Amino acid sequence: MEAPARPLLRRLQRLELAVRAAVAQRREGDPQPDDPFRGLYLSDEAVDAALAAAREPFAPWPAGPPDRTAESGDRLATLAAAAGLTALDEALLLVALAPDVDSRFEQFYGYLNDDVTRRRPSIGLALRLCGLSEAVASARLRLTAGAPLIDLALLCVDSPDRPVLSRGLWVPDRVGGWLLGADAPEPLLLGLAGPVAPAGPPPPGAAPLGRALARAGARLAYLRERPGGSAAALAVAALDDAGRRALAVDLPRLAADPRPADLATALVREALLTGAGLVVGPVRGDEPWAVWSRLTAGEVPVLAYGTQPWDPAWTALAPLQVDVVPLTADERAAVWRSALPGGLADGLDPAAATAQFVLGEPAIRRAASVAVQLATAAGEPVGEAHLRAGARTQNAAGLERLARRIVPEVGWDDLVLPAPTLSLLHELAGRARHRDRVLREWRMRPGGGRGHGVTALFAGDSGTGKTMSAEVVAGSLGLDLYTVNLATVVDKYVGETEKNLERIFGEAAGVNGVLLFDEADAIFGKRSEVRDAHDRYANIESAYLLQRMETFDGLAVLATNLRANLDEAFTRRLDVVVDFPVPDETARRALWDRCLGDRVPRAPDMDLDFLAAAFELAGGHIRSAAVTAGYLAAGAGRPVGMAELIGAVGREYRKLGRLTLESEFGRWLPLAVG
Repeated sequence: MEAPARPLLRRLQRLELAVRAAVAQRREGDPQPDDPFRGLYLSDEAVDAALAAAREPFAPWPAGPPDRTAESGDRLATLAAAAGLTALDEALLLVALAPDVDSRFEQFYGYLNDDVTRRRPSIGLALRLCGLSEAVASARLRLTAGAPLIDLALLCVDSPDRPVLSRGLWVPDRVGGWLLGADAPEPLLLGLAGPVAPAGPPPPGAAPLGRALARAGARLAYLRERPGGSAAALAVAALDDAGRRALAVDLPRLAADPRPADLATALVREALLTGAGLVVGPVRGDEPWAVWSRLTAGEVPVLAYGTQPWDPAWTALAPLQVDVVPLTADERAAVWRSALPGGLADGLDPAAATAQFVLGEPAIRRAASVAVQLATAAGEPVGEAHLRAGARTQNAAGLERLARRIVPEVGWDDLVLPAPTLSLLHELAGRARHRDRVLREWRMRPGGGRGHGVTALFAGDSGTGKTMSAEVVAGSLGLDLYTVNLATVVDKYVGETEKNLERIFGEAAGVNGVLLFDEADAIFGKRSEVRDAHDRYANIESAYLLQRMETFDGLAVLATNLRANLDEAFTRRLDVVVDFPVPDETARRALWDRCLGDRVPRAPDMDLDFLAAAFELAGGHIRSAAVTAGYLAAGAGRPVGMAELIGAVGREYRKLGRLTLESEFGRWLPLAVG
């Protein structure tokens, strides 16, 4: 016999003595004890006997009420202490549990119910077996809503259409199994909740929160998570500090279930049985009120987490509110060291290599695991590329529904720009790498609810390299580039554009990437004098963007062809402004050579000096012309020569609406016109 079952079976032995006494008492008043059909009908004699005799409770249990100082290993006593059960609650629970432990009690209860088909105790029978009158109101209240047995689903009452005293009592399988020593989790909760253990050293703030749970008796806490914070990890560590296990709950999945209130009750019961606390999140604010009502019904500590402010209307219980800030540089370094104990490339500092990523402790450990797998598959030590690839896997997918993700494939060597422009681009990348130290540790942007983001403006004519430069900056940081599709932003209905932008900014704050607003003047335009309602709402939209850029925590680039159209108030909120000039002759020569590459076969008559000197084209147009020339040469089956290049330039001129003049094309004019 398993140890946890022994104390319970000894309790059932005492219950059996009470049942024997009840059976004997029942037989004394039975007018037809030998009737073979007894229990299937009511005879006249049975009705007369019931009318003649006063209904008395059965004799109390021979061993008296349950011992409140039960022996070690008595799970019923442990459950009673955790759930706040009274001695009567324990007795009622034991009466209801008996048929699930010893099948003889089915026969006993069928006999005492005077109905062979009813093999579970009724409320009336349970009260009488506990030595109480059926009319004792305080005892009956222990089996109604508001009592711990019912609210925590430790005991269930069926047949609500029956009179109260004839309603049956039964114990859920999970409760009965746990009382007997079975620790298998509740099947209803599979995929919804599961135990989780602390990973690594406890994060800062775990000890004070643990003391609040263990000593101050805090039952509900809300951990508001900032980008890069680790609210769930903090909650798990705090529960561990308080001497409890952690049961992590997927709150969105719980709220979307057709029976959220019942599942919430099952969660609280599971935590109660296992001595755990609930780590619930992420909170979105649209959860049914019944979910919060059930989660906070017992004495189980509930630690909820989310990114938005707590609304007091969610629960009647006021939570302990804690802000979970991002890890400092030293804390991140410690987590990386513990997650990557060895196998690193010589001289590699994981924390420095990933300083531009905003990651919490669990995300760092997952990223480290991915990096190790990538390095192992490649048969080499963990390097910077592996770390950055692992960090990128921790990005949420929500932003990809609102913006197009581009994996950078170009580097600094692919840019042909003046030295001042390149210097500003390097400065932008440096700001992204060191913003935690400057803005958080050194507090260079305090107060006012300002964010810790980095924003830049790329201004220049079309084709001067703005988008490519954003891709290079993202690639140098090991980040992905997300280009915002204006079709998903601009809406003709008032207020919808702001909502769309808020969704984008909200998703971008939790993603390690560079957010690119191309043609930014379309949504970041100047405010104008109000002449009608359209002007008023346009100004509201711009004012909202001014405020939102101030609190943004990510890395954003605004690209525009018309810098003059941007509102001047945006300039103050921009960290870097980069002007992209039209390339001069030297830059154009380099662009032609770079765009053709070293794999394209070149004809002897190719004259890149003439192309650079004759045609004032931006880099984007040069690239387009080079690609067109490649197609022309491939179709003719010959290397790329001046015939193809001049023909491609002529096509670019026609696209731009420019005239093909002999002063520019010289002796190649027939090829351009043809």
